[in-house]
Amino acid sequence: MNDLFSTKPDVPQESEARLDRIRAGLSRRHAREKRFRLYGVLAIAAALAFVAILFTMILSKGLPAFQQATLSLPVTFSEELIDVDPQPVREAGQSAADFQAASLRWQRDVTLINWNRVLENAVRQIAPDVEIETRDLQSIIDNGERFKLRDAFVADPSILGRTIQMDVLASANVDNWLKGNIDRDLPDAQQQLSADARALADRLYEEGHIRMAFAWHIFTNVDSRSAPASAGLAGAFMGSLYMMLVVIVLAVPIGVASAIYLEEFAPKNRLTDLIEVNINNLAAVPSIVFGLLGAAVFINYFRLPLSAPIVGGLVLTLMTLPTIIIATRSALRAVPPSLRQAALGLGASKTQTVFHHVLPVTYPGILTATIIGVAQALGETAPLLLIGMNAFVAAVPGSPFEQSTALPVQIFLWQGNENRNFFEARTSAAIIVLLGLMISLNAIAIFLRSRLERRR
Repeated sequence: MNDLFSTKPDVPQESEARLDRIRAGLSRRHAREKRFRLYGVLAIAAALAFVAILFTMILSKGLPAFQQATLSLPVTFSEELIDVDPQPVREAGQSAADFQAASLRWQRDVTLINWNRVLENAVRQIAPDVEIETRDLQSIIDNGERFKLRDAFVADPSILGRTIQMDVLASANVDNWLKGNIDRDLPDAQQQLSADARALADRLYEEGHIRMAFAWHIFTNVDSRSAPASAGLAGAFMGSLYMMLVVIVLAVPIGVASAIYLEEFAPKNRLTDLIEVNINNLAAVPSIVFGLLGAAVFINYFRLPLSAPIVGGLVLTLMTLPTIIIATRSALRAVPPSLRQAALGLGASKTQTVFHHVLPVTYPGILTATIIGVAQALGETAPLLLIGMNAFVAAVPGSPFEQSTALPVQIFLWQGNENRNFFEARTSAAIIVLLGLMISLNAIAIFLRSRLERRR
């Protein structure tokens, strides 16, 4: 009995020790939870920091490209230089074919005029005391600006003999020189402009004849190799637009229909299991493999035109389908089974249950997956290179079957241009345009999803 009573005081001590161990364990778990939260915050902060650095680098390099050196010149359409017959007027009894032939002959004669000489006289008019060779003077103006004068004369022949104030683009070398992209201390042998051309460019800039204006032509012009200062993204933008239309028209209905069938109607057997495994595997296949498939099937077998948006759209459709199917199936699985059971219990058929009750609930998820898949396809480059969309096409495509390029491919081509001082900034500007389109698509997805969720 004495031994029994002697052990009773030890029980509270053991309980206290056990409580101390529990408290210590709780403290360690709380400390681990705090560290885990801290690691999560640090990871998010690091990711945001890298994104901020990326956007800062792109914006710092690309934004200056939207400002380009432009000359304001008093262009005199002199009758001595523009020696051409009057524009033909259709006479009574003249056939449409004869009138068109006469108009084409007149336009050909207008094209053969030395418009560079007209530009040269305009520059010498604002700097009459400058002695400079013709070749050096013409090097400060973009090669394609002579066509602007030609088009203005063709549009209004009455300007013959008149002086009109016109804005023309300075050459890419002048733009680099005035923006400081070229080291001014380099010897003449390493400069892209002659000493006289550089001095004339500096003088015209100081006098206000050359100014930095917004480069609208980036959005309205096509790519150009002979006139790099006037190169734009119009052709690439239309090519990407046609491809996205093909992707939306084909990938969205096929992907959604496939997901509905596999999730709601297909029997669960080895065949459907094999299909599901292959769909999941296709989602992880590198995009360049789809480019090889497109080149082998659509171009070599079906003989579709090379470098056409229709081929690029078909290739990107194959690449986007797995993403849309997987995301749509996930949205369908998230629908509570009680909704299906309630619809079936009220007498609805399987098809009515899916299309009238289940599918409307999944619209936000399907829409988000669709736009994200389209945005991903918009930025793909590797598969487009393999189907020839890296070819130089200096025209805006009129249909998906005409040759074209795309925005990511245009970025790839500009990055490899030999005039890196000029096209490095222009490449970043094209990246800004592409990122703007992708961010806009994602913003539209978020907006539409929120609207559909409120309606639901």
